[in-house]
Amino acid sequence: MSVRDRFTRCIAAVFLFVAAASATAEEWPQFRGPGGRAAGTSAPTNWSNSKNLLWKTALPGGGSSSPIVHGDAIFVTCWSEGTRGQGPTRHLVKIDRKDGKVAWQRDSAAPGPDDPYSGYLTEHGYASNTPVTDGEMVWAFLGKAGVVAFDMEGNEVWRTSVGTESSNRRWGSGASLILQGDHVICNASEESQSIRAFDKRTGKEMWKAEAAALELAYGTPGIATLADGSEEIVIAVPGEVWGLDPLSGKLRWHAEMGLTGNVSPSVIVEGDMVYVFGGFRSSGSLAVRAGGKGDVSKTHILWTSRTSSYVATPVLHDGHLYWIDDKGLAFCSDAKTGKELYKERVREITSGGRPVYASPVVADRKVYVVTRHDGTIVLPAAPRYEVLSHNVFEGDDSDASGTPALADGRIYLRSGKFLYAIGSTE
Repeated sequence: MSVRDRFTRCIAAVFLFVAAASATAEEWPQFRGPGGRAAGTSAPTNWSNSKNLLWKTALPGGGSSSPIVHGDAIFVTCWSEGTRGQGPTRHLVKIDRKDGKVAWQRDSAAPGPDDPYSGYLTEHGYASNTPVTDGEMVWAFLGKAGVVAFDMEGNEVWRTSVGTESSNRRWGSGASLILQGDHVICNASEESQSIRAFDKRTGKEMWKAEAAALELAYGTPGIATLADGSEEIVIAVPGEVWGLDPLSGKLRWHAEMGLTGNVSPSVIVEGDMVYVFGGFRSSGSLAVRAGGKGDVSKTHILWTSRTSSYVATPVLHDGHLYWIDDKGLAFCSDAKTGKELYKERVREITSGGRPVYASPVVADRKVYVVTRHDGTIVLPAAPRYEVLSHNVFEGDDSDASGTPALADGRIYLRSGKFLYAIGSTE
């Protein structure tokens, strides 16, 4: 074999190695993963304190936010009691993906008193906003403590306030950040009845869309991709769903619907299709095609249904929508028509109150639903109801309301006390 041939083979081998590594590496950089699709490639079906638990790490406080994953880093937000007379302290924690060791922790206090820890606020606390990362920086929305950007070593790059107001219910902040191009998009409905875009490098406010209708809109915005390749920011608010220009924040279109009251689930987006679930069980759901101008209620809504989720954002997989609602009922519906395909009581859920806040995720044709106090239910990602497994970590009675992250065959699941790494130990 000539030197040239050996060189060619060597280059080809390196290329295949790099390509394979790129193809298999998984990240989970935001709420509900890449593009908000809530989908991974594989994950264990069964686990416990003694099976498929790789490590667990104590957290500095509770929270309903989700962990995110990039490279060897996991980021998660938490909260703890602040000093007397001040609001709670919010924490952003970086954890090593390999062994669960804490790399750094950054603490932020609100500039003044926060909403009192009472009523519905006790259901989720002060750390319900999932951070977002691009692998070079990480951005955290900390409610009345504002939006903060750090580099991967924990150095603060910028910080900005998005308001310190409260809704008429004083339920606290719920939406998570997303990235759109070079912008960080923040739904600050609770803090200032606004949606804002910041330059992700400098924190400069690029635009602000204000509207009283944003009150009680707790969902994370989604990004719709139109047929011409352009994008729109989509968000559901009480009574309507909006499409916004990502460069200016101006309203392009809106569709009226019967989703009254608060809207907690985030929009589900696949291409230019948007699925919206209302904040109350009776307020229903709908499918609407993004794009258009002005009122598109009569032209772009494809179906409506009385079925809804209330808190959790359903997951879309292979033409079906799956979720378990806050009453412990499992649902599957047809994404093309909105037709309910099953509705079943989950017998493994025995706790009272509102047993499910976390949004389901899907991997390897299975749906994973984390309950608040009854472990994780695994269902088939198919229009038939069956409990494939029921997984519980004994000894942890804290509230598990965060949506799990999936990456490289692992599940990263947070409770009010710990972050767990679940993966095959065989």
